[in-house]
Parts: sequence; C-alpha cells; structure tokens
Amino acid sequence: MLVLSRQRDQSIIIGDNIVITVVDIRGDKVRLGIEAPSEIPVHRREVYEAIQRENRRAAQLPVQQARELPVPKGQVPPGPKSPPRSPKGA
Repeated sequence: MLVLSRQRDQSIIIGDNIVITVVDIRGDKVRLGIEAPSEIPVHRREVYEAIQRENRRAAQLPVQQARELPVPKGQVPPGPKSPPRSPKGA
C-alpha cells in the first residue's frame, strides 16, 4: 500500500484520468473529491462490498426465481431473444 500525506486542496493522480483531491479536513474526518471517467465506478468500500454480496447472491438464484425479481426503475427487463434478421432482399 502506498501511503501519502496531503494537505487541503492537494491532489493525487491515479493513471492518466483519476484525480483525488483533499477537499476538507475536520477533526478526524477527511473529505475527498474524486474525478474519474463515468465508465469507472467509484464507491465507498462498504457500498462496494454490499454490491458484491448482492451479485453473488443473485448468481445463485434459480433462473425462474431471478426472472421474478423486480426490474430496477429505468431498465428494460430481458426478454426472449428475437431470431436473427435476414439480410435485405433475401
């Protein structure tokens, strides 16, 4: 593990596109600002671990039981695959 000391408004850069900035320090709390591309998920550790637990639990569900789960708002439920289209003019 790399351990760095930073003061308020100082940053750490990870790779070419992730910047972590110390935004505020109050007592034993440090507020960090994280800039990362939208395709890179950024979670607090406890949230990440909860997501992993849920993913493992869902992977163990029988297919029929998984199909009966509610679909998150804004997502389209998976349906039967449609047959491949034939090329135009065929």
